[in-house]
Amino acid sequence: MSIVVDYPTFTNARTHLKDVLDANARGITVTVGRDDQVSAVVPANRLREYFFRTLSPRVRVLREDGRVIAVMDGRPFVSEGTDIEDALDDLALTLREYGEDWGERLQHAPNHSRQWALVQLVKLSTDDELRQWFTHGGE
Repeated sequence: MSIVVDYPTFTNARTHLKDVLDANARGITVTVGRDDQVSAVVPANRLREYFFRTLSPRVRVLREDGRVIAVMDGRPFVSEGTDIEDALDDLALTLREYGEDWGERLQHAPNHSRQWALVQLVKLSTDDELRQWFTHGGE
């Protein structure tokens, strides 16, 4: 059995959409060509788990003037709350808002273009999964 199923055209993949999804469900990588671009179809939960394991959140929690501050080292995200839970909830919200802005306008900006994987992790995660990533994610 092949570990890769290729559909050279979008029309071919559309005609075989059930086969695309069935192969994908069995863990087989499916590629679809369109013009000069090849896209991979992967299960969302597997992609999320991959990003969870490979992206380091680098969250540091500080206390300042009675507030709890969560900082993502090396990334421009800071949040605060009355306790750690509030600060991490606010950080998850901040990342969701960033993901929306990234999709609308930031993805082509030089200082944001490399955040694709982070944005995908945020999109594919629930708030609970993001909070788990803050404390247990990465390598």
